[in-house]
Amino acid sequence: MQSAAGRRFTHAVCVVIGLTEPLAAQGVQAPALTVHAIWGSREYASDLVDVTWLKDGKAYTTLEENAAGHSDLYRVDALTGAKQLLVRGADLVPPGGGEGGGKPIVIEEYHFSADGSKLLLFTNSARVWRQNTKGTFFVWDLAGRRLTPVSARAGYQQFAKFSPDGRMVGFVRDNNVYVTDLATGAETALTTDGSETIINGTSDWVYEEELDLRDAFRWSPDGRRIAFWRFDQAAIRPFYLINEDSLYPALVPVRYPKAGTPNSTVKIGVTEIATGRTSWVDVGTEQDIYVAAMDFADSPNELWLTRLNRHQNRLDVLLADATSGASRVITTDRDSAWVDAHEPVWFDGGKQFLLLSDRDGYAQLYLFNRDGSLVRRVTPGGWDVFEVYGVDERARAVYLSGAIDGPLGRSVVRIGLDSKGLRRISSEPGSHAARFDPTYRLYVDTYSRAGVPPVETLRHADGSPVRPLAGNLALVGKVDALRLRPPEFLTVPTPDGVELNAWIIKPRDFDPTKRYPLMLVVYGGPGSQTVTDAWGGASYLWHQMLAQEGYLVASVDNRGTGARGAKFRKLTYLHMGRYESADQIAAARWFGRQPFVSADRIGIWGWSYGGYMSSRTVFLGGAVFKAAIAVAPVTDWHFYDTIYTERYMRTPQENATGYDESASLTYADSLKSSFLLVHGTGDDNVHVQNSERLVERLEAANKQFDMRIYPNKTHSIAGGTTRENLYGLFTAWLKAHL
Repeated sequence: MQSAAGRRFTHAVCVVIGLTEPLAAQGVQAPALTVHAIWGSREYASDLVDVTWLKDGKAYTTLEENAAGHSDLYRVDALTGAKQLLVRGADLVPPGGGEGGGKPIVIEEYHFSADGSKLLLFTNSARVWRQNTKGTFFVWDLAGRRLTPVSARAGYQQFAKFSPDGRMVGFVRDNNVYVTDLATGAETALTTDGSETIINGTSDWVYEEELDLRDAFRWSPDGRRIAFWRFDQAAIRPFYLINEDSLYPALVPVRYPKAGTPNSTVKIGVTEIATGRTSWVDVGTEQDIYVAAMDFADSPNELWLTRLNRHQNRLDVLLADATSGASRVITTDRDSAWVDAHEPVWFDGGKQFLLLSDRDGYAQLYLFNRDGSLVRRVTPGGWDVFEVYGVDERARAVYLSGAIDGPLGRSVVRIGLDSKGLRRISSEPGSHAARFDPTYRLYVDTYSRAGVPPVETLRHADGSPVRPLAGNLALVGKVDALRLRPPEFLTVPTPDGVELNAWIIKPRDFDPTKRYPLMLVVYGGPGSQTVTDAWGGASYLWHQMLAQEGYLVASVDNRGTGARGAKFRKLTYLHMGRYESADQIAAARWFGRQPFVSADRIGIWGWSYGGYMSSRTVFLGGAVFKAAIAVAPVTDWHFYDTIYTERYMRTPQENATGYDESASLTYADSLKSSFLLVHGTGDDNVHVQNSERLVERLEAANKQFDMRIYPNKTHSIAGGTTRENLYGLFTAWLKAHL
């Protein structure tokens, strides 16, 4: 349950797109949305261009599936769009036929060697927790047209990558780090102690989930060393999931550190490829820490790493000698609540770096020298920076994404490293995301608005268009044909005098003299947002389907959510749920006072943190709500993981009252509405234990409710027809109870 931090209207704002006159006047019968069309088919799937920039910025590569189902790789001239076939998918047949029996491999990911002469291809992938991070890797020699496996041994590999000189490939197998010499095919193990408890070169469960760390080794710039994380997770007790696919269910252990319990012991090793000698970095005397990020600091002899204390209210940036392991702290970011684990952005050959910090009340960008001395704050303050796209060293400027125009949108911004020359690169209101070429002359702009699917445009660095990219045009046309009423943005006042950002979707034939049932959509977790001027995907279309069925659908970003500065975001510290639920209840009451809302037919639904919010809020909201759906909810923060929970709550031992107050279990006996509880038994993230404890509490209070279990399904509750079945359940249940 990663925080979405980093990822703005005092008056109501209405965005109107598409509808220019009543449908009846147009004589047009718009198609109706269905659960099958949204969730059971690819009718409304996005089709964006997957662009991989080449080093010179003059071209990019992209994969296309041909008529035979093979993956063809093309080089595309950026300015003209002219295509050149680089790799024919039909040629990618493993030597000896391989596991595919003579069939070409399917390219799932690819990476060029530094000189562009070889490709590293990833195929045959399998899921590890959230993502497919294990599979089989091959090297394709473009000139020789040869396909060679990275490893001659059977079994999966992970995170393979070329050495900087392209002569070797490093990878992880069975929790050990290996290198293969491409000239000889010789394979060498750099670590040998990998086991179920010792993890080298990849991460444990909680680092992957909360710090987004999966690929956990790095090549030195000269290719002579590999630095890697080593986790010893022996102290973490396994949580057992149950796989019931066979006659006798099997226990599936997941080493999952729950709040207040031990984490893995983490070390950073640096191994010399030639000698096998490993040095261990001095990560400090404090043992209970997180090493959130690490890489070589634009030098073969020195590493940088970020270190968080257990409370996560101190982030240290360290430099370490790659040979001796000696380290020193060069700068520290502190907060009375928590700090986010931002990574430094190094440039000028490692002479300087940029780092995001909340120290002045908003997420701002600061410039430091290599020794950690602060040069200046680069961005002007007053709005949050979301993401740094990179530094144009030639122009002495940085490109970033920020809330410069308010919390609803995402703008692409350019500012000089001297903090001068701030300007918006993106001109259209809405949400933009940029992928700059390595020379910072061009970028791909992915742009959407609420109700409008994303489109891609190639642009010059100043934002002027070069040409549209052929992506997603079919979806744009299909959505336009639906003639949907777009979301309207507004603000909702609370009794505390806080204005909360919100949107509402109304039926296409909305009549303001009538009263409609209202469904609130909630997530509400720290730093997150559901109220943005951006495309909402399949969930948005399902909400529009509910509107076609005669419902109002609305979402409100409560206190604790993102893009409104640190004070707004961190108000909930040590008391998760307190302000968030109060704001959702206040919003429901406010909507209930509007003349077009049936105050006795208000519901709320959410998933994950949103499931926590919908359950806690409906228990506390009493008669305000008629119905609620909670999907995969946390019901007591004792049951959730260390990194996420303690970042916002500290440990249960330190904050026992806060944990008791925050738990939805505490208020379950107050349930007055219809309630649907949904969970997958294979959920390694929010364990079904959460829902089982809630069931016990509701039964003890003699409360009636509905429940749907999805056997062996993970936190996403997906695969096959599962999503169609799930949203079919939601739809039928709401019709019966709201």
